[in-house]
Amino acid sequence: MLEVRDLRAGYGNITVLKGISLAITEGQIVALIGANGAGKTTTLKSITGLLRPAAGQIRFGGEEITSRPPAEIVARGISLVPEGRRIFSNLSVVENLRMGAYLRRDRDQLIRDVAEMLDLFPALQGRERQKGGTLSGGEQQMLAIARALMARPNLLLLDEPSMGLAPRLIDVVFEILQNIRARGTTIFLVEQNARLALALADEGYVIETGQIVLSGRAQNLRENEAVRRAYLGGRSRVTAKR
Repeated sequence: MLEVRDLRAGYGNITVLKGISLAITEGQIVALIGANGAGKTTTLKSITGLLRPAAGQIRFGGEEITSRPPAEIVARGISLVPEGRRIFSNLSVVENLRMGAYLRRDRDQLIRDVAEMLDLFPALQGRERQKGGTLSGGEQQMLAIARALMARPNLLLLDEPSMGLAPRLIDVVFEILQNIRARGTTIFLVEQNARLALALADEGYVIETGQIVLSGRAQNLRENEAVRRAYLGGRSRVTAKR
């Protein structure tokens, strides 16, 4: 579904991504784990057109989307749930959901999809007219995911969905992600909580200082001693095999 080849990107004179490659198969949950500053968010920004890569290629559904404008990438079937949720605080829950469907013109189906999102996220039921900024952190995260789903994506990208949430709410959010995958949406999950991400994912990638240093089945990564030391309780870095 998605293929990234030798992607290089950064900000000004600072190179963040140093030639990463990865692939996502339809129907999977794929996790990208790594420390702060490793290049996880830059990867998502490059895929979604928010950052123009310096080099490399991004293909989605067999078509190249490298450096396409963000609106075109959304229209092709990729939606992003950004780090920090970034909901519209002054808009109601329903207005936020409609903003996620700003490219759509199927008004009748849009109304049905709003109702469907409220069913999928019970915490939002009864809050349709409530301002997004007055919701709890967990409710805002659910609203951010629901808003992204309103674009009817084939591929959903999530940037640190567990950030700032209580453990109980993290479990709820990750259970919802399982339900979203069961409904047919492929998921690319960027997450600093490696234990949770690898428990949920089918495949995983480990990124360090802008380079993919390990990849494979998520279960195998969970059992990898270097990953366990670096991300599941220890402090050592993972080093790529030469």
